[in-house]
Amino acid sequence: MSKEIGLSLIYRDMWQSSGKYMPRVDQLVKVAEPIIDMGCFRRIETNGGGFEQINLLYGENPNKSVREWTQPFNDAGIQTHMLERGLNGIRMYPVPRDVRRLMFKLKKIQGTDIARSFDGLNDTRNLQLSIEYAKEGGMISQCCLCITHSELHTADYYIKMAGELIDMGAQEICIKDMAGIGRPVTVGRIVEGIKAIKSDIVVQYHGHSGPGFSVASSLEAARAGADFIDVAMEPLSYGTVLADLITVHEMLKDAGFSVPDINMKAYMQARSLTQEFIDEFLGYYINPKNRHMNALLIGPGLPGGMMGSLMADLENNLASLNKWMDKNNKPAVTQDELLVALFEEVQHVWPMMGYPPLVTPYSQYVKNAALINVMQMMKGKERWSLLDDNTWDMLLGKSGRLPGTVADELKALAKAQEREFFEGDPQDLQPDALGEFRAKMEENGWETGPDDEELFEYAMHPAQYEDYKSGKAKTAFEKDLAERKGTAEPKTTPAAVQASATTPAQPKTLNIDVNGEKFKVSVSYDANLQSSNGSNGSAPAVEIKKPVVSTNGSSAKSITAPLEGTVYMTKETGDSGLKVGDYVNVGDIVCYIEAMKVSNAVKSEIEGTVTEILVNDSDDVLDDDVLIRLS
Repeated sequence: MSKEIGLSLIYRDMWQSSGKYMPRVDQLVKVAEPIIDMGCFRRIETNGGGFEQINLLYGENPNKSVREWTQPFNDAGIQTHMLERGLNGIRMYPVPRDVRRLMFKLKKIQGTDIARSFDGLNDTRNLQLSIEYAKEGGMISQCCLCITHSELHTADYYIKMAGELIDMGAQEICIKDMAGIGRPVTVGRIVEGIKAIKSDIVVQYHGHSGPGFSVASSLEAARAGADFIDVAMEPLSYGTVLADLITVHEMLKDAGFSVPDINMKAYMQARSLTQEFIDEFLGYYINPKNRHMNALLIGPGLPGGMMGSLMADLENNLASLNKWMDKNNKPAVTQDELLVALFEEVQHVWPMMGYPPLVTPYSQYVKNAALINVMQMMKGKERWSLLDDNTWDMLLGKSGRLPGTVADELKALAKAQEREFFEGDPQDLQPDALGEFRAKMEENGWETGPDDEELFEYAMHPAQYEDYKSGKAKTAFEKDLAERKGTAEPKTTPAAVQASATTPAQPKTLNIDVNGEKFKVSVSYDANLQSSNGSNGSAPAVEIKKPVVSTNGSSAKSITAPLEGTVYMTKETGDSGLKVGDYVNVGDIVCYIEAMKVSNAVKSEIEGTVTEILVNDSDDVLDDDVLIRLS
């Protein structure tokens, strides 16, 4: 009798690896029925990862979403699973013990059956509490091996890690091939090794399709004894996502495995609804290049889940870099040139940074460091001249043990900046926090919710939850969506093509120098005004945004933005920022720029007294924009 292979639809990750947002809860509930009717899935990935933070970002209650979205699958007897990041819970930075513990209890109550837990550094210490708390809360504990390819990350390395997790009490093992760079034969050897340790343990393979290995890896995993294979479906399969259901289904059937038939009528309905969600608004947050597969990803090993943000970062940073190039009479750089330089730099710095597996959030840290290095070196500066605190925490051991050794030059830089390496348990750095957040909710008059679910959301995502409660998040999302819809590329009808040929480009901001004084200009367009050629919306209304504060220093020196992003004068709310009259020394932090999901401290390379501050909190700035003047 042929072995049965279970299929799991990674519906959450389909969206996470394509763009920024998930569907709304009403859309999720709508697509649940045809997914169930397809009849081929034993498991569905419903939530976890960025799911709940994304809900908050567009003003939706994530607890309501999880409960309503998982319910149809619970009723149908299909297991649901969530992705959680071990020490980081379901956010990008470490979570206190009491918040982690509440999460597993709550998610089971809300309808999630399996906790898929991973540690981005493959430090099994960070998964011990995930195993304990998941089982205590009534969930199945599935632990991940984060697959990457290096001289350290061999089949034996992963088999040893799986053995440690099984000894800790993990009930299932997931081969999490987040970048899809696991070589198929090696993936098969890992599965065989796990089954040799414990023959009846459930093994699930999760492989992204970017570089092209994952279909073959799925077959090798199945032949070696894997019990479940993760798949995606059109219109979001392949590219930076996972291999398509139909491809994997037919391949497994041809190989002699038993897989349930697909109800193609229900498949087409689910496919159509997913496309409907894309057309309604989600497509405005999906970069078309994420639909492409790219063998160049084999070298740097960057994961599918971050390629969407990577392409957006490249577009923004390329504009900033070329602004600097033009100003300094240097040739412009193309996006392809920057992309290749980035991939080469990732391969160069990854070993120097201790070979962290390239998975969230550490893939972001390595990519950010590489991209900033490339841009700084193109401008004649040294490698490592700008490293954010999150990346430093990883290098110093505050997030867990790195698989490799940090390079001597980074150790020397840490010493020069008086940074200390940490050898203890990273969880010990996070004191319990539920009491603090419960007190804040009482102070604000907010309910903690059934099973303390609202308390959990606040403690897990403090800033996003406050913006959700105030309505700021919903307003910001609706404004951003309206702007994206308003500036979207026109459909290629003859009229639209003709209009695009005659309508000039319309910038949103300009930087103007008036008698040596720099101004940031916001440009808006009145649709009721007519241009000389008769087209609408081409006459701009100009509003000059003056500096926040100004004094007339005759010999002003400038502190400029080292990269493109959003500027904040302080790191924490309530801190005091720089003000006119303050004295700044070389090396002093003068402000912060949030870019590529991390906060970068801006340090002064000059000294003097502050005479002008030319930016407001939350202003968007470009690379080399003047932020502060000194005398």
